[in-house]
Amino acid sequence: MKVLLTGGAGYIGSHTALEILEAGHEVEVMDNMYNASEEALNRVMKLSGKEIKLHKIDLLDAPGMEVLFASTKFDAVIHFAGLKAVGESVAKPLFYYENNITGTVNLLKAMGAGGCKNIVFSSSATVYGDPASVPVTEDFPTSATNPYGRTKLFIEYILKDVYESDKSWNVILLRYFNPVGAHKSGQIGENPKGIPNNLMPYIQQVAVGKRPHLTVYGSDYPTKDGTGVRDYIHVVDLAKGHLAALKKVETNPGCATYNLGTGNGNSVLEMLAAYSKACGKELKHVMADRRPGDVAVCYGLPKKAEVELGWKAELNLEDMCADSWKWISQNPNGYDTEEPAVS
Repeated sequence: MKVLLTGGAGYIGSHTALEILEAGHEVEVMDNMYNASEEALNRVMKLSGKEIKLHKIDLLDAPGMEVLFASTKFDAVIHFAGLKAVGESVAKPLFYYENNITGTVNLLKAMGAGGCKNIVFSSSATVYGDPASVPVTEDFPTSATNPYGRTKLFIEYILKDVYESDKSWNVILLRYFNPVGAHKSGQIGENPKGIPNNLMPYIQQVAVGKRPHLTVYGSDYPTKDGTGVRDYIHVVDLAKGHLAALKKVETNPGCATYNLGTGNGNSVLEMLAAYSKACGKELKHVMADRRPGDVAVCYGLPKKAEVELGWKAELNLEDMCADSWKWISQNPNGYDTEEPAVS
């Protein structure tokens, strides 16, 4: 298959590009490089020994995408491209709605005009809002607690409506839980710009001495140690989930939704302890009040993906922390060669 990865130079996109190349498919990447690095793709090409064609096109550049789909015949699109910081989405909702939703509408129009009607969408477990119970299954009610989450939810509805209007489309919605870790080579990994929005890249920066301590938000949740519990999934397992989804797309599934997670929850303090063990030193933390909008516990049931896609997560919390530490200890500044200012 010839597969286009939108946002393919980002964290999950680059790991997925490597898995798809190693499975023998062709990969092209479309990325505006807003939160990505060409060096990530250079390293993917080096690891795989294969070429990736990069198109620097923004989702808001509708004419640019029309030209791309008119000139190249793609078998499928994996749509990663989008803004993803919850706090930023609250501060700049229109920026998020325009980029994520308008951008996706532009992409779908260009795909339709170019005759490519197979899409795997990078959704999120955030569409479950604050679930009434766990584990979360695909038929749970959906809602969202912030503009970022709403963009994911609205795009899911848009994709479902496109399929309902034209049954020749094949749509797979992948609801990720919490991707962490890095490729076992230590060559590619998570490279956030500015202050990290997620737990593991923040812990990474504490481990390499970029930050003095981890701030743990909330110590009074109804969990085993009072800290929030999440379903952390190794990014390589997640990437393999996209490969399984590509195989499924070829079988004309119509419109299908899958949770990609481990089915287990780990608390913030458990993650911190596992990372301390991986890097061989005690990592400092301070406790703080809960953040508004954070839920106590969220983990998924990935059974449907196992049954229908033949996929399940194989790597554990120790693997996640060991691979993350290998990446950040070899690349303390991520893909940047110059020391960035700590914001």
